[in-house]
Amino acid sequence: MMKKYALVLTVLTIGTTSFAQKIDQVISEAEVARVERTLSADDMQGRAPFTPGIDKAAAFIAEEFKKAGLKPVNKKSYLQSFDMLRTKFLAAKGTLNGKQVAEQDILGVTNKTVLKVTEASKYTTIRVPKDSLYPVYMRLTQSKGDFLLLVDTGSRRLFNGLKRRSTSFAPTSNIIALLTMEEPATYDIEFTQEVTVMPLNNVVGILPGKSKKNEYVIFSGHYDHLGIAKKANAAGDSIYNGANDDAAGTTAVIMLAHYFAQQKDNERTIVFAAFTAEESGGFGAQYFSRQFEPAQVMAMFNIEMIGTDSKWGDNSAYITGYDKTDMGKILEKNLEGTAFKFYPDPYPDQQLFYRSDNATLARLGVPAHTISTSKMDSEKFYHTLDDEFETLNMRNMTEIIKAIALSSTSIVAGKDTPSRVDTSSLR
Repeated sequence: MMKKYALVLTVLTIGTTSFAQKIDQVISEAEVARVERTLSADDMQGRAPFTPGIDKAAAFIAEEFKKAGLKPVNKKSYLQSFDMLRTKFLAAKGTLNGKQVAEQDILGVTNKTVLKVTEASKYTTIRVPKDSLYPVYMRLTQSKGDFLLLVDTGSRRLFNGLKRRSTSFAPTSNIIALLTMEEPATYDIEFTQEVTVMPLNNVVGILPGKSKKNEYVIFSGHYDHLGIAKKANAAGDSIYNGANDDAAGTTAVIMLAHYFAQQKDNERTIVFAAFTAEESGGFGAQYFSRQFEPAQVMAMFNIEMIGTDSKWGDNSAYITGYDKTDMGKILEKNLEGTAFKFYPDPYPDQQLFYRSDNATLARLGVPAHTISTSKMDSEKFYHTLDDEFETLNMRNMTEIIKAIALSSTSIVAGKDTPSRVDTSSLR
């Protein structure tokens, strides 16, 4: 086990004892424990989407953002609301150039229960070459309009994958896709489905910057978890408390909000975000990321599972995608003279850089990384009913949050700007 140090040694970097005392007062072990204990309590019911438990958690986070003095993401609310659609395919039929189209060769994307399209409907026709279906689909579902897609028959695997999607963002367009090589002279297609609208909420607070208001630094974590198990364990427990995954990351975001709000010296605008629906597809982070112009996001610190010690012991954490930008080097520079150390992700085979809530912005070139301590090859309580408050190291978790605050100082101040992700290297 590493020798344990207090992060008060950051005085060597900052140069004043009062600064170290101030961060200790704001990000204290008692406060970290209070927030973490609240978010992972049984009365949050495992924070599954569409349950009273996650609504209660969202209200708590919003109140903490309010207490910190953050501006709400909307005029009167810290809730960033959006809708997901859960669809159940019922039927599809039609003709193309007078010939019957097989049901399996028809895909509908719409928030309507029935979509009937003919050449008189004046849909914009787009020929989709082989292997380009997914980017075209993503672009058009976020566009406004009516589209008829003629999909290359060599894309059947991708076509069938999209057909199997039962949950998606509510599209702003109406799309009928046909797996065909024919050019349409006449067509008559009818697509029918059952639609359930499911409202979700991220919780977002903003600390406006001084001289660089349109440059953003994001601190984030997901606050949802797995809910309640269908069957209790031997101890009679059925609640997935998700203390480490990811009440710990959300706790960090709340503590950082209080810290930076009290500092009052951020030149760049800081956005604090607690995402929903990470466990069910990362929908909260995806929606949040769509609200930004990627070029204006200077850095994203996504915080995931920091409640247990890393493989290196105390005063350490790792950064996913460390080699993708120089952000890790900047953080290390700001921590020189302290006992804390950031390491590259030791689990590259698990592709964590692409799997967490940082991925959407990272794929757009943003230096967006996840900070974690989770031992992904041996984390004992990961996604189990035993991921509870009592399994976490509150003292070390507090030091990690302080380290994130101090290491980000020059980025928040606008003095350092991390290099961008080379998107041509992303898969």
